[in-house]
Amino acid sequence: MLFLDSHISSEYVLSLLAMAEEQGCDVDNMLDELNVTRCEIEKNHQFSAVKYGQLYQKVMVVVQDECFGMMSGDRVQLGSFRLMCLSVIHCDNLYQASIRAGEFSEICRGFLTRPRTEILDNGLARTQMSGIRLLSPEDFQSLMSAENADKIRTSLAVWHRFNCWLTGQEIPLESISFSFPCPESFRELVESYPAPIRFDQTFNGFEFDAKYLQDKIVQNAKTLEDFLRMAPYHLVIRESAKSTLANKVRTILSKDVSESMPGAESVASQLNLSFTTLRRRLQLEDTSFQKIKDDCRLEAAIHYLNLPDLSSANIAERLGFDEPSAFFRAFKKWTGLTPGEYRKQMAQQSDS
Repeated sequence: MLFLDSHISSEYVLSLLAMAEEQGCDVDNMLDELNVTRCEIEKNHQFSAVKYGQLYQKVMVVVQDECFGMMSGDRVQLGSFRLMCLSVIHCDNLYQASIRAGEFSEICRGFLTRPRTEILDNGLARTQMSGIRLLSPEDFQSLMSAENADKIRTSLAVWHRFNCWLTGQEIPLESISFSFPCPESFRELVESYPAPIRFDQTFNGFEFDAKYLQDKIVQNAKTLEDFLRMAPYHLVIRESAKSTLANKVRTILSKDVSESMPGAESVASQLNLSFTTLRRRLQLEDTSFQKIKDDCRLEAAIHYLNLPDLSSANIAERLGFDEPSAFFRAFKKWTGLTPGEYRKQMAQQSDS
């Protein structure tokens, strides 16, 4: 999207592009669709978290691997993450959810590693990367090398953010540990992350106050669908980083992109602002309420168009358009393509 949003380290993006190219993806074409150049990514230290999410979803569709960029063995079939989420959201608390997520990793094709959470004597909980039962200790140790540093880092980041989403609150980390020496690509993370990051440790994982394991799971099937539509946006940024007014507006609007999406006055009221103040402050952030609203609907449209069971008419209805033709015109205005042309383009990329 083009609005002012949260940012992540460009190292995440460069790592994703490198792995995508190894799989034969036409990453230059994907970047063109996002109006981003490789030179921009290499020159800047930060990258739009929203655009990273869009790029990640494009790559997943093309390579047909839902766990792309994370530590896995074979390809993880699209839809696996949704099934795991449907399983864990019915747990009573985070500790039960952590156990169930690990159990799911044991039986889901493609996973070689799983999260394993334990309570330590010092009042902290530790979630660390472990091998599944079918993986030998030797093969697991081989995976936990600097060669897979980016995949290990991404996996731990996703596990942590997923826990935060399940409980609906930020879970501050006490420390992060890696079993290998500090790679050069981790330097910025080490310098900026609020918790200590340790290397050459005996495990790969993170520690946090054990009290959070008793927090209730607050998500449900409805919020899960919204979460999946936004993934991996929520899995690569900290909620505390979303400090701009534009991001706060976007968070409210993205919860429901149907015809019941709140208007500007309603959003201003939720933020304890007047409509005039909301408009003025968004202008200072080089955006507008309508622009953010269009961005949210476009992002949802792209997600829905990647679901083959939904027709364009179904999608138009979900997005709150009175007629499918109105959705067609809006999507063409946003992307330069009709919904059908977009689907055809994605199918060609997947087959290539």
